[in-house]
Parts: sequence; structure tokens; C-alpha cells
Amino acid sequence: MIDSKIMATTKSILKDFGSTYFTSNGNLKRNKVIEDLDAYTPMLMKALLSNQLIHDTYTENVLVDEKNIEVFKLNQFIEMFTYKEYWQDSYTRFENKIGLNAGNKFIDETADVVLDFPFKDTVLKAGMTKEDQKDTDEVFLNETIAKSEIDELLEPKIFKNTTKYDKEHLDGEAIDNFDDDNLIIKGNNLIALYSLKKRYAGKVNLIYLDPPYNTGSDSFSYNDRFNQASWLTFIKNRLEIAKDLLSESGYIFIQTDDNEQAYLKVLMDSIFGKNQYINTVSILFKNIAGASGGGEDKRLKKNIEYITIYSKNRDLSKPLKSIYQYKKISNLVQEMRDANISWKYTSVLVDKGIEKYVGSTIDGAGNEIKLYKHENPTIKSINYLKKQEGLTEEEAYDKYGKLAFQTAMPQSSIRPRVIQKWRDLGLGENELMSIRYTPRTGRNKGNEYQQFYKGNSFRLFAWLKDVAAEIDNQLYKKDLLGTFWNFVGETNNVNKEGKVAFPNGKKPERLIGKIIDMTTEPRDLVLDFFGGSGSTAATAMKLNRRFIGVEQLNDQINLEIARLKNVIDGEQSGISKDVNWQGGDSFVYAELMEKNQGYLRDIQNAQNASALNDVANRMLEGAADLDFRVDLDKVLQDAEYQEMSLDDKKKLLIKVLDKNQLYYSYSNIDDASVQELMSANDIAFNKSFYAEDD
Repeated sequence: MIDSKIMATTKSILKDFGSTYFTSNGNLKRNKVIEDLDAYTPMLMKALLSNQLIHDTYTENVLVDEKNIEVFKLNQFIEMFTYKEYWQDSYTRFENKIGLNAGNKFIDETADVVLDFPFKDTVLKAGMTKEDQKDTDEVFLNETIAKSEIDELLEPKIFKNTTKYDKEHLDGEAIDNFDDDNLIIKGNNLIALYSLKKRYAGKVNLIYLDPPYNTGSDSFSYNDRFNQASWLTFIKNRLEIAKDLLSESGYIFIQTDDNEQAYLKVLMDSIFGKNQYINTVSILFKNIAGASGGGEDKRLKKNIEYITIYSKNRDLSKPLKSIYQYKKISNLVQEMRDANISWKYTSVLVDKGIEKYVGSTIDGAGNEIKLYKHENPTIKSINYLKKQEGLTEEEAYDKYGKLAFQTAMPQSSIRPRVIQKWRDLGLGENELMSIRYTPRTGRNKGNEYQQFYKGNSFRLFAWLKDVAAEIDNQLYKKDLLGTFWNFVGETNNVNKEGKVAFPNGKKPERLIGKIIDMTTEPRDLVLDFFGGSGSTAATAMKLNRRFIGVEQLNDQINLEIARLKNVIDGEQSGISKDVNWQGGDSFVYAELMEKNQGYLRDIQNAQNASALNDVANRMLEGAADLDFRVDLDKVLQDAEYQEMSLDDKKKLLIKVLDKNQLYYSYSNIDDASVQELMSANDIAFNKSFYAEDD
């Protein structure tokens, strides 16, 4: 079994004091140790501070009256004893209470609330899968670990099964080199982020995250039932390293529902700085009629989610680009009709007739305005054309939308000049006329432009095409987006995107595409460490951005790989048609090399006591790294353990595993016993990734 470095060192020092700090059967007298530490017992303090590891870890210099005073961080050192599990005495554990605190009282003891993390070094390793049994607590939560253990946990890890996918190798090809390719990592995202730090610190332009919402009801496999304090600490640990990876001009977007959004903003204020807050965007995902939620007599139905936006360094960040929302005209017409709002663009200039030049006038600057009379024009209503040609409203606007108009009485200096010239020429009734001129201002500045006027009042044609955008020969209403985005239509069709099925939690490519367009340029780097079905990676690839995705769940990593292979092969869902996607590009897949993570998975997947015993015996034989505080052999022989239910046995065996050893550290890359478990390609890939010379 592997001892914690700090605790192993401390125990060795304490043993020099004979029976003072140990019982006759070798158990540590924790209360005696804490009592003597509180009293600053000279011999004990001298022995501890003489050790270089303890001295470096638990002392710091404080400037007092221009003198450096060395201070021993006694409280942090004592926490190692007070808040750790000592299973030699019991199978029970002390659960730390982490999170909302006011005046040194927890939220259930006071009405005043502030966000607080009592143990600043707390790290929640938080596996992201739900337990099979409903009542099992998240296996990694509320474990307070010493600084040296955190350092060990977050060391860069070894990558394995490194594979590159491109158009020539859609089934993948083993590789031995990394050249800043697009990257998909399988493994715990906190640990993966620290493995990225050396190569990518300060280089990520955009982080988009869609983390577990802490609702307790999501059907996908992320552990989505943390208590609030645990969820906040879980997010806090990841945002701290995410900030290090973000470039000075970069942005981070985090999508949540209303369950934790308010607390998330307070948390992000503390990590990124309140002055780095940009906006909170409200996103409409469901129409009220189909929205989920509580009973009508208790809660309003949910149809909104939120994106909270922060910058890394607002002074250096690029301004957010203006973005637009596009809605098909036929859909817009129906929405306005349903809301009893009048739709004006109902007339169509089917044929402008024979155009004849009749004379000229001038604008205020003396520039020529040419007048034309139109003989035998054809103007029909959309409804007439629908009936005449047997068209649906969608088909009618697809065919005639670019010719649809309404008329208006504009206040302009040109229209009176045109009317006066028409009358001076004695042209009589105006069935339809037009002018051609070169505007000095506005959207058509500097280019010859044609305007149409109808009737003796000379009502100006306002074209639908001038307030819409043309995509694939169809018109869409184009609206500048603020902080309310409507994505009902995209959400209804999202399950078809990427040709992979992921019914809950999947976000539309057009949503992520807008975020990428707002914040990045081609070849910028986008990071998503809650990768899910790969929406962020797929969208980034189609928009010619580089990307890194991290995902732990087997089912979802398989979906992500399949989806990206489809993108490389040219699939046409999502934003593909918007950007004329033709396929291509590539990505590298790599797994964090499992150590205890494999045992953890085997424990969780054991279906009966016999299967679980097989796992326990393999752990006992020495292949697993175990918590130094427990004698596993003793546990397995204990009558109390034998009488436990299968679920309780699983809980206990999971606690026994040393969570700092989930994956192999890169520092062990040259160990022969580790290299025996790796391919030559994987060894070379790791040295390339971490830029180590052979």
C-alpha cells in the first residue's frame, strides 16, 4: 500500500517518541497529537519543523515591521488529523460541511448567506457517472486532502491508445506524435485539465461549458444530484484551472438552468473578478405549451436556460461581435398570426411590366434621379398566389418572398421631388413607377439603387428582402441578438444533429456556432470539458476552429468519436449548410491511462457479491493503490463487512481506493513496469505532447 507523503513522513517522526503518540497495537493517538500541536510542545514542533518536506509545505514568511517572520500553518496541519478518515478505528467517516456560510454558521443556522469555502484546499475529484443505487452518495465528494496529495492528484497524466482520425483514416490510425491537433480526451475532466496546463496555459480563446445542472432529475448519465455546496466546489475546482488555460483576451460561457445560475455568478465573480462579468443570456428552448416543470399550482413551467459570460481580462478582450438570429419568413408569419399581430408583407410584384424612361430630376446635391413608368405590371397577394398555384404558405414565401413588399409614406427629400416631376411631365395616374439613383448615405451608399412607388399618393415599396437575409435562396428574418435568444426550433430538431442520438442535454450547433462566431477567429482554440455528444467539437470543426474536448463517460465518448467521424465525412446536419461544409479536417483521441480508475469502474459494475469479491481480491493482491489508513485484508475478513449489503460493500471498497491514483502520472513514464502496459507509439506520443526530448 502507498502512504500519503506528508502523513507517512509525520508518522515516521511521531514513532520516534515511542508510545507517546501510538497505541500498543500501532494505532495513532490522534487526540494526543492534536493536543500537543495546540500547545506547541517544543520537542514535537522541533522534530516536525526539522523535516524539510513538512517545513516547506506548512510554513510561510510574513513581513512584520520590515522583518520576515516564519509562520507555521498550524490549523492546516491539524486539519490533516481532524478531518481525515482513520478507518483503523471505524468504517464510518467524518463528513465535512462545505459551502454556504455566514458568520461562521452554516445556512441552516442563519438567514444571512454568503458564499464561502471553509477549506480552501478542498478538491472534489467527482466522478461524473451516477451510482446504480439511488441512495449512494457521490463517491468522491467531501474528501478533504492535504496539499501534497492535491499536488499528486493533479500531476500531468500519461495518455494511452492515442489515435488520429482524418478523411483517409476514418477508422483511426495509431500515432506517435502530437502537433497541436484537435484533441478529444477520455478521462476525469479535472485531472485532464491539469494535464493540459503545460502546453495550453494562456492559449485557449473560448471555453463553452454545459455542466450538470444539479437538478436531480436529468436522465443522462452525468451525476446530476450533487448537493449545492458540493456542486459549487466541483465547479470551483474546474474553473480555477480553466482560468489558467484561458488566453488574456478569451471568454468563458457557462450554460445552466435557474437551479444554480445565481450562485454560479457569485462563484465566477470570486474566480474571474466581478469586473470581468459581461452578460447573462436567456435562451428560450421550449414553448410554454410543451415546457416541463412542476404542477401549475406550485411552480411556473421552465422554458428558459441561461448562459453566464465572463472575460479573462476585459481590458485586453476582443469586443464581442454582433450576432443575429434567423427565422424562416413563413414561421415568422405564423407566429405573428398566432399572436394576433398584423403581418404587412402580403403583396408580391410578380411582374414589374414594361419599364420606360420618362424624365429626370435631381436630389439635394444636384445628382440625377431617373424616373421610369411601368406599363401592365402584375401585383398579387400571397393568399391569391397560394390558392392559384396550390402552394403552402412556406412554399409561397420560398418562391415569392424576394418579391414581397408593403407600402409606406416615408419622410424623405426625394419623394416630393419625384412627385413634382411626375406631375410636371403630365403623366397622370400612377399605376406603378420607379426611380434609379445613387444614394449618398445608407445601406446602398455609392451604388445605383431602384425604388418603386405605387398610386397617386406615391406610396414607397418597402421590400421584405431588405429586412431579411437570403440563405439557400430562401428568406429569413434577421434580428440583432441581445440577451434573449430564441432556440425553440433548433432544440426541437437537435436530436438529428451529427447523426448520433442523444435525447437529453444535447445543445444545437447553431447556438454554439453563434458563441464561437461572437468570440473567436478562424484557427482559434475552443475548449469544452463537459464534452457530451460532441456538439462543441463538431461545430468548431465546421467553423475552422481548433478544439479540445474532454469526456469521461464511455457511451458519450463513443458518441463524440462517431459524430466527429461523420463531420469529417461531410454530414449535413446542424450548421453544415449554413457554412457550406464539405467534410475534411481531423482530430486526435487519447485516454488518460487508468490505474485505480479501472478498479473503481469494476466495483461499480459488479452485479453480485461473487463478482465484487473477485475485484476486492485483485485489489488485495497489490495491483491497486489503496488508502494507507485501511487494512483491506482485515476489512474483508471482518464479520461486519461480511453482513453488509452489496451496495454497502461497494461503497466501502470505493472508499478504500486511493483517489489520487486514478491514473498513471507522467512522472512514471520511464518506469519499466509502466512502459510494459503501453505501446511504443503511446510512449513517443506522451514525450511529444509534454515536449520532452528523447
